[in-house]
Amino acid sequence: MNSSITHSMLQALPAEHRQRLMRIAREVSFPHGTRLFEEGGRADRFWIIRTGTIALDIHVPGRRPAVIETLGHNELVGWSWLFAPRSWHLGAETTTPVRAYEFDAVAVRAMCRDDPAMGYAVTQWVGDIVARRLRSSRTRLLDLYAPYGSGTTL
Repeated sequence: MNSSITHSMLQALPAEHRQRLMRIAREVSFPHGTRLFEEGGRADRFWIIRTGTIALDIHVPGRRPAVIETLGHNELVGWSWLFAPRSWHLGAETTTPVRAYEFDAVAVRAMCRDDPAMGYAVTQWVGDIVARRLRSSRTRLLDLYAPYGSGTTL
């Protein structure tokens, strides 16, 4: 299992913490078009994609959900499990068949509570991902709606 651990997880977590997390990982598969979670639902797990892609979307009344980001190989799907109120901020649907590692949020939070160093490392890892995605979303929104775009080229 460890050979496919995400690059960001490798950088963010010490080997001991990474190994503890991977011991509770479950290998799962989802067909194309599977809804993993809905905005506002209970966030009780998260995934690291091994193969395939997953679209993150936001509810738009009277329309199909608007895709705001597509995640792929080695990316974390779901961060809402770590932060109160532990409900999904977005929805997620597979856009191809997906194989992933699935983690039980309650078990991971317990590990983090029992080992403050691990808790800090996991919080930093997930927090860095959230910050990067917020910057990326801001840039996309500026490109879509600002009179002169974001002023950056991606």
